[in-house]
Amino acid sequence: MPATTPRATVLGVRHHGPGSARAVAATLAWLEPDAVLIEGPPEADAIVALAGEKEMVPPVALLAHVVDDPARAAFWPFASFSPEWVAIRYAVERATPVRFIDLPAAQGFALAAAREQGEREAAEEPAGGSQGSTPPGSSADPADPGDPAVLDPIAALAHAAGHDDPERWWEDVVEHRLPRERGAEGDPLAPFRAVADAMAALRDRAPADGAPGPDGLRDDALREAYMRQQIRAAHRSGHTRIAVVCGAWHVPALERMPSAAQDRELLKTLPRKPRTEITWVPWTHRRLAQQTGYGAGVDSPGWYHHLFTAPDRPVARWLTRAAGLLREADHPVSSAHVIEAVRLAEALAAMRGRPLAGLTETLDAVRAVLGDGSETALALVHDRLVVGDALGEVPDTAPAVPLQRDLARWQRSLRLRPDPAERDLDLDLRKETDAARSRLLHRLRLLGIPWGAPARSTTAGTGTFRETWRLRWDPELAVRIVEAAAWGTTVEAAATARARDGAVHATALADLTALAETCLLADLPDALPTVMRVLADRAALDTDVSHLAEALPALVRSLRYGDVRGTDAGALRGVAEGLAVRVCVGLPPACTGLDAEGAAAMRVHLDAVHGAVALLGGAAETGPDTVRDRWAATLHALARREPAGSLATGVPGLLRGRAVRLLLDDGRLSTEEAARRMRLALSTTAGPADAAGWAEGFLSGGGMLLVHDDRLLDLLDGWLTAVPADAFTEVLPLLRRTFSGFEAGVRRTVGERVRAAARPGGTPIPSAAPTTPGFATHPDLTRADATLPTLTLLLGLPAPPPTR
Repeated sequence: MPATTPRATVLGVRHHGPGSARAVAATLAWLEPDAVLIEGPPEADAIVALAGEKEMVPPVALLAHVVDDPARAAFWPFASFSPEWVAIRYAVERATPVRFIDLPAAQGFALAAAREQGEREAAEEPAGGSQGSTPPGSSADPADPGDPAVLDPIAALAHAAGHDDPERWWEDVVEHRLPRERGAEGDPLAPFRAVADAMAALRDRAPADGAPGPDGLRDDALREAYMRQQIRAAHRSGHTRIAVVCGAWHVPALERMPSAAQDRELLKTLPRKPRTEITWVPWTHRRLAQQTGYGAGVDSPGWYHHLFTAPDRPVARWLTRAAGLLREADHPVSSAHVIEAVRLAEALAAMRGRPLAGLTETLDAVRAVLGDGSETALALVHDRLVVGDALGEVPDTAPAVPLQRDLARWQRSLRLRPDPAERDLDLDLRKETDAARSRLLHRLRLLGIPWGAPARSTTAGTGTFRETWRLRWDPELAVRIVEAAAWGTTVEAAATARARDGAVHATALADLTALAETCLLADLPDALPTVMRVLADRAALDTDVSHLAEALPALVRSLRYGDVRGTDAGALRGVAEGLAVRVCVGLPPACTGLDAEGAAAMRVHLDAVHGAVALLGGAAETGPDTVRDRWAATLHALARREPAGSLATGVPGLLRGRAVRLLLDDGRLSTEEAARRMRLALSTTAGPADAAGWAEGFLSGGGMLLVHDDRLLDLLDGWLTAVPADAFTEVLPLLRRTFSGFEAGVRRTVGERVRAAARPGGTPIPSAAPTTPGFATHPDLTRADATLPTLTLLLGLPAPPPTR
């Protein structure tokens, strides 16, 4: 039966199908309707005219969100090959009235909220109890989720035709056969009649109205009742040639129209709708792909775009583009390869009985000819051409929250164009533009808009004045921007308000210090006083040394930004020094009585605080009792503690050994003293497990000590050979973990020295040396001077003075 009613001509389409789009264009040109009705949210009627502006470049999407709850949002994407987009452009260009007739987005949000509430109530009901009321518009007897006609009508039709690939079947019967030009097959309505008949047959097999449709919604009955009401309204307005463009699944319901009273009665069950706003946002081909979770997506948006835009010979043109892409990636592809690939694709189509070469044949040709069997080449073509990263554009006149407009202004001024492709951005914070880019990206991260993420650069130099970001713009960030708009009208104001709120509601001291660091990175001076006040209050009340140790490093790192970024970080020093002093006082008691897991966690804090104190100390410290001196005294006290298990105040060997190593590296402990302490820790009176822990803590800073200091290697070797057999299996995992952290060259050198000493007649490892083992009596200044040019270049310092 034709998809035509006394009131409208219904054109059933596949969303984002280029064949459907061409058929819609041909039919509209033939029909010349006086009104065009399109499946979509009616809230967009006020902004549909923007589709005709030259700045509007698909793919784009309608974004609707609840004003009081921006996280409740929905997208309606359109590509250049979407039939709905073709219909919109046709109507706008000819000044024909165009309306969206689907259920309002606000009602969709209300129905979703009702379903969620019903599911929560059902989950709270005891077993065997009432399951609650059925949400409006849903079926009391839901459809079998395995019914192919319900899940995917295209797949059901392909299965009925004997095809196992719905995409390939659709290409063969629709995309390759629909007319490319007006009147190519005589009757423009013929393909729509065929699709309507097929959908009517499927719906006759499907459950009653209200069951899940192909897009997974349970509200088809309500949606279709609303669409019919809008068709009636257009007819009452005097329109006589009405064209309706909708998903093919809905055609039978719009064709067999019941009475208006029945539809009105059904629509009375709709819940109260929330206040909703809608706008246009850029979209990407990648987000149209089904793998991203978009229900009406397609597997190959890039391929469909090519089919829709290619004027002729689509296969030859597409393989030419693939060859160009592979050449850019340094694959040896010539014109002869393209010619052979086209021949192979067409031959494969003929062998498989297809009317034209489709995506399957072209990809086979890419793999066999252009890629010489390489799956890597095929993956590149699939990612860049079959799917693609095309990003649409939206005119500035489109409605937007003030925060979005401010962000767009910063993007233009800083030349940071949103790009869906992932890329690295190296910043030199000494340059004004790069520093402004860094501030913007840090502010967006604070607002929960992860456009960029800090990354480690493989090309840029090191130093606090350098940053590397990995940028990627996802269309869903538009929702994050709407959510963040509640904090302020500009990026800076919103980030400031968000930081203040985060400080007030922070639950951990480390979160507050990290927030203070972020405020300096993002240059938010108005937020820093609030953060610092809360931080000082929380630090004064927190008595857990592990919390203080976890919070200190981020706070100390923040002190560097006063010089690098030109911000005032002076307020942080007092709080940081106070935290450091409290850690120094409370650390030794906190290290007593710890088990192996607790000792490992405390060792991480020990290393972090040691690095923080090194940054905190310096020229700013005055007087004999500096933070560094206090910390060194703490490490000495920790190193002198008794082994764990011998007394109630015992400290695990892992922490005592680590304290000795840190003192040795800082020059606050001589090599002779370190060797004496190692001899005591590895003596026969110490338990094997405690001794192994001491060795792990001492050696985890690097194994070069064993290469240069013969006494330390001799002590370790002697202790290890004396470990009883019954305790060796307990000690071995600790030592393996320690030595696995050494560089391969260090491990090899230590092993060769020990093996050489163990051979008959081998040279034993000397147990003493007349001078500092492994070191000369005086430094070699000539060799040291040779490193100065490289060091000054890496650190960005002035040129060194002439060598001595």
